[in-house]
Amino acid sequence: MKLYNTLGRQVQQFEPADGKTVKIYTCGPTVYDYQHIGNYSGYIYWDVLVRLLKARGWDVKRIMNITDVGHLVSDGDEGEDKLEKGATREGKTAQEIADFYTEDFKKSVEKLNLLTPTEYAKATDFIPQQIEIIKTLIDKGFAYQTEQAIYFDTSRLSDYGKLTGQKLADKEVGARPEVVTDKSKRHPQDFALWFFRVGRFAEHEMHWPSPWGDGFPGWHIECSAIIHALLGEPIDIHTGGVDHIGTHHTNEIAQSESAFDKKLSRFWLHNNHMMVDGQKISKSLGNGWTLEDLAKKGFSPMDFKMLVLQSHYRSQSNFSWESLAGAQARLKRFYNFAVRRFQGRHLDGGDFNGLMITTAKFKVLPALENDLDTPDALASIEAYIESVENKDLSNERFLIEPFISQIDQLFGLDLTSRPDISPEQKQLIGERQSAREAQDWAKSDELRDKLAEQGIGVNDTPSGPIWYRL
Repeated sequence: MKLYNTLGRQVQQFEPADGKTVKIYTCGPTVYDYQHIGNYSGYIYWDVLVRLLKARGWDVKRIMNITDVGHLVSDGDEGEDKLEKGATREGKTAQEIADFYTEDFKKSVEKLNLLTPTEYAKATDFIPQQIEIIKTLIDKGFAYQTEQAIYFDTSRLSDYGKLTGQKLADKEVGARPEVVTDKSKRHPQDFALWFFRVGRFAEHEMHWPSPWGDGFPGWHIECSAIIHALLGEPIDIHTGGVDHIGTHHTNEIAQSESAFDKKLSRFWLHNNHMMVDGQKISKSLGNGWTLEDLAKKGFSPMDFKMLVLQSHYRSQSNFSWESLAGAQARLKRFYNFAVRRFQGRHLDGGDFNGLMITTAKFKVLPALENDLDTPDALASIEAYIESVENKDLSNERFLIEPFISQIDQLFGLDLTSRPDISPEQKQLIGERQSAREAQDWAKSDELRDKLAEQGIGVNDTPSGPIWYRL
C-alpha cells in the first residue's frame, strides 16, 4: 500500500509501525458555524482511508479533535476567536455555539455514512494537558512570555517548516509586520501557545487559570496535547487539508517534537481544496453550500459523496450543480445494479473479511492501495457493471453479491441498504413481458407507463427485462 507523504513530498510504502494497529489523527471541525461542502470533502477521503486500512486487516485507532476554543479568524494569531465570533453573531454563549455545531457536525457525519472515529476529543477537555506541554516548552527554552501571550520561539528550531520544505528565513521575508498585534513577539513566525485575558481578549468568555495567568490556549497546542494523551508519539498518519500545511501542522510538529523529542507523525496526508464553479469557497461569494442546501435542490449526501470521490484527494476538485447531477446519475446506476442483484436482501461482508479476494479481482482495491486513487477505483466498478449489466448472471451471484457488499464497505455508499421493488411492481413487469411475447404492444406500453409513474424503468434484453429506478 502506497501513500503520498507530505513530509518528504513523495509516495511511500505504508504499514503500521507495530504491524497491527494504525494510529491516525484527523484535524476536525472548528464548531462555530455550519460546515460547508469543502470541509466535508476531506472527511470523506479520510473515511475511505480508514475503510481501506481495515480492509487490509489492520486495526485502526483514530482520534478526531473538536476545536471549541482558541482558533482565531486567521490561522495564525490575528483576529477574534471564531467561537466568540459565532456567539456574537447568534446572541448565544460560546459554549452553546460549540455544543450546537458539534451536534450538527456529528449528524452530518451520520448522513454521509462516515465511520465514527474511535474518539472525538474536544479541545476544552484537554486544557490541563495543554498547560503541561507549555510548561515543558518553557522549561526547555522553546517558549517565552509577553504581556499578551506565551509564544513558541521558532528560531530555536533549525528545521522549523520542514513539512513545507521552506526555510524559516524565507518565511520571515514574506511576513507582514503590520499584522503582528503583539509588538513583543521576537519573530513574526512565532505562534501563541497561551493567550492572556488582556487587551483585545480582556473580555474573552472562555478562560482558565494557568501558572502564568488567566487565559485560553492557542489553536495549535490542542492537537499536540490530544495526540500525546490519546495516541502517543509517533502516530502513523496525520490527516488534514492543504491549508494546514504551512501554519497549523508546521506548528504542531514544532511544539510536539520540541516537547517530547520524538517524531510527531510518520505520514502526513493532505487533501486539496474543493472549488465552487472555479472559485474559492467564501462567505463573501455566497458559495459555502451546506448539505442542507444540497438537499433543498434534491441531492442526497450520497450524491455529494460520489462527486467528491470522483476526484483524487490530492487534486483540486470543482463543485457545480451540473457536476453534482452527473454524480447523482452515476450513483443511481450503482444503486440500480446493486438492488437488482441483491433482490432486496442485505448481505453482511463480515466486517471487511474477504475484500482482498473479490475487489482485487476487479482492480478496485489495487486502485485504492495506489495512494487512495478513488477515481480509478470508481471507474473499475463502473466498467465491471457495464460489462455485465444486461447479462444473466444468476449463476455468478456468489461472486457479484460479495463484490457489491465489499464495495459498500470500502466507500460507504449505502448500496446494500436500498429497497427492492415491490412484489406488485415485479408482477407488472411480468405482465408487460407476457404482453410483449403476445405482441400486444398497446398493453405493453400501458404497463411501461404505469411502471414509469412509480419511478421504475425497464430495459428489454435477450435474457429478459431488467428494471431500474428512474
